Amino acid sequence: MTNKPTLTDWADERESARFEENQELQRSNRTLRATLAESKAELAAVKQRLGVYEALDGAIIQPPKWILPPKRTGKKNLAIPSLFVTDVHWGESVEPAEIDGLNCYNRAIAEMRIKQCAAGAVKLCRDYLSGVDYEGINLLLGGDLLSGDIHDELRETNVEATTESVVGVIEALIPAIRVLADHFGRVHTVAVTGNHGRTTKKPRAKRRSADSFDGLVYRLIAREFQGDERVTFDVPAGPDAHFSVYNVRYCLSHGDQFRGGSGIAGALSPLLLGVHRKRRRDSQAGHPWDVLCVGHFHQSYYLKDLIVGGAVIGYNEYAHGQNLPFEEPSAGLWLNTPERGISAYMPVYLMDREAEGW
Repeated sequence: MTNKPTLTDWADERESARFEENQELQRSNRTLRATLAESKAELAAVKQRLGVYEALDGAIIQPPKWILPPKRTGKKNLAIPSLFVTDVHWGESVEPAEIDGLNCYNRAIAEMRIKQCAAGAVKLCRDYLSGVDYEGINLLLGGDLLSGDIHDELRETNVEATTESVVGVIEALIPAIRVLADHFGRVHTVAVTGNHGRTTKKPRAKRRSADSFDGLVYRLIAREFQGDERVTFDVPAGPDAHFSVYNVRYCLSHGDQFRGGSGIAGALSPLLLGVHRKRRRDSQAGHPWDVLCVGHFHQSYYLKDLIVGGAVIGYNEYAHGQNLPFEEPSAGLWLNTPERGISAYMPVYLMDREAEGW
């Protein structure tokens, strides 16, 4: 016999269903609350990021004080600059119409550019590298002061005879050296001869300095400063000069000993080969060096152990005809410090078209 459900049974079932429904509602409520809390946290993070970005838009970013080196007190910043003047080619004429208007050169312009060598060195050291106590300056003269008569076309196109150029370049260099002496206190001039100043058609190995107009110019200028203790000279009899600035050993040479330079590497090929050969020879001779300074190529390079000075004359018809790259007339300038050796290198640019009038 089957028992029929009673009113009590029905009441218990409804109560159980309501309990299960209530439990489900509570679980859903907890889930929604957790989701809402996560959403609020994400919204707060977004607001925080937005607030940071808005603050950054108006922020002024400055380095902390500890990262800036303190100004030295009681200890001087010592340095000796080196000014490298080479390839003046006084007497040569360069016509702008023959080289696409890239350069112009004559006696008046040569005089202006030599003046700018000294004035530019003073300006850079005084105004751009302030806070340094200079113990003097090295003036390096790299040769080819004169255009000379070693080629027939030069004899035909030079604006004056070589003997006249000797007088002209001396009259330009003497006041430039005086300007350097007045500003830096002392000038040590190291001077080598080039190939354009020779008195013979073909280069000779013997009597390079004695039989050169460059050598004559150096000796006449040195005689002019005999009574001035601020100015000293080193004019070697051979093609190279060796000297030191603080702990850096230098070798100064004109550079005409190095042949080649027509390949894709340009002047670097003969220069780097010359560095190797000259370093090996000089080490065997007992006077090794750290840096080689040369001119001759009318281009400027600054490498770890090689400094190639720019040319005062600048671009000319020969360079244009050989498809060589254009480079403005310049002189090399760098600082030597007792702590770091060569610490800064900067060229002195010499061309001023408006002032030169072309």
